Amino acid sequence: MTDTARPTVLRIAVVGHTNTGKTSLLRTLTRDSHFGEVSARPSTTRHVEGVSLGIGATPVLDLYDTPGMEDSIALLETLHAQASGSGQRLDGPARIQQFLHSGAAAGRFEQEAKVLRQLLQSDAGLYVIDARDPVLAKYRDELEILASCAVPLLPLLNFVRDARASEAAWREALARLGLHVVVSFDTVAPARGGERALYERLATLLDTRGLALLRLAEHHEQEALNRRGAATQALADLLIDVAACRVKVAHGDDAAVRERALADLNAAVRGREQACVDALLALYRFDRADLDAAHLPLSDGRWQEDLFDPATLTALGITLGSGAAAGAAAGFGIDLMLGGTTLGSGAAIGALLGGGLPTLQRFGRRLLRGVGQTLNSAVTGSRYLRVDESILRVLLTRQVQLVLALEARGHAAVERIVLPQSLQTDLWQGALPAALQRCREYPAWSSLRGEGHWSPARQLMQERIAEATLRAIARSTGASPS
Repeated sequence: MTDTARPTVLRIAVVGHTNTGKTSLLRTLTRDSHFGEVSARPSTTRHVEGVSLGIGATPVLDLYDTPGMEDSIALLETLHAQASGSGQRLDGPARIQQFLHSGAAAGRFEQEAKVLRQLLQSDAGLYVIDARDPVLAKYRDELEILASCAVPLLPLLNFVRDARASEAAWREALARLGLHVVVSFDTVAPARGGERALYERLATLLDTRGLALLRLAEHHEQEALNRRGAATQALADLLIDVAACRVKVAHGDDAAVRERALADLNAAVRGREQACVDALLALYRFDRADLDAAHLPLSDGRWQEDLFDPATLTALGITLGSGAAAGAAAGFGIDLMLGGTTLGSGAAIGALLGGGLPTLQRFGRRLLRGVGQTLNSAVTGSRYLRVDESILRVLLTRQVQLVLALEARGHAAVERIVLPQSLQTDLWQGALPAALQRCREYPAWSSLRGEGHWSPARQLMQERIAEATLRAIARSTGASPS
């Protein structure tokens, strides 16, 4: 499409030395981890690649990824020699144009020529700097060459969160070259608000034309809020499915049937959580390969440890509650219900169902206190399995931790996402959202045992759980919930 057909679209060239993170910047800004090629090898990008950003169907910004400049010292000497040999007093852009028409631009300096040609055709340039590198003469020469194009140039300090970064030294060096407007933007782990700061700095160089960048920044911020809202809705839907699920166990079932019922419920919960993980990854445009199996703990993108294993829960910082059969060896994480009334979180269904009537008699006093009815009615009433509240807490907390990790991750990152091995117990202090407790009363709301029943009441509970989750995330990030 020609410039006359898109007169309002800004053209920004992403330029700089080889292997400083130019393609990485494009990946993070476009939220596309597959854009271009990212490698530790120098000169990975050999051609100019463009991508468009917009608001809805309206394009606002064209970004151009350019090859890395490799021999700026020799190129600057060539430019000076050409200017002296011409006998003309040429300004910067004319000197660059003279070079682009020379044999050197098609030979030794072919890659640099691609960079300069694109910068001349752009409204501004982003000069990407690896802040971990020392300030060397070759970088000063690059900036002198780029400045000759007479196009506004914004230095961008990349990898500033790395312990080896020398941000202060770079800022001082840039100021000595007359470049006082600088932005720090870590493409691997962008700071909150970092993208807006980038667009605001760039807008200051473009005067009134930069207003479109501010609108784009606002649009991306709204998209981020929408993603977080969709994430908490997905999390709330998971919690309702698990909390509302109730599996009836008949008195006549033998031990093998009861064990299968318990295993089936555990497997259904694990599968439902994995579906939520996949949905969150897709929402933030990542995939299972981005998750670190050693720290989640996951195996090939799946939860590696048994969610219902007491040792696993202890390692995650979760202590199961005391129930009618606390301390028994089998079935932790499952709550036994008699006659539709819970016996308390952490009840060990393996001990209660496997032991039969003697076990019930052994715990008779505690059973009576738990259900508030006679032992006979407890024994003859319907028996159900459902997921313990502690498991709900684990599900909720580690999904929130995943959301926080995805929000803090740039799409340029090549290292896998690392989450803490223990849960952030401060995310949920005290009781779980009251709306989640209400869901226990409506087994028809769960899709774990069938289609799941939608209703206005279920939707209302989902909204309330999502709102509580949003508040927990806002507390964790120090931002106001929206």
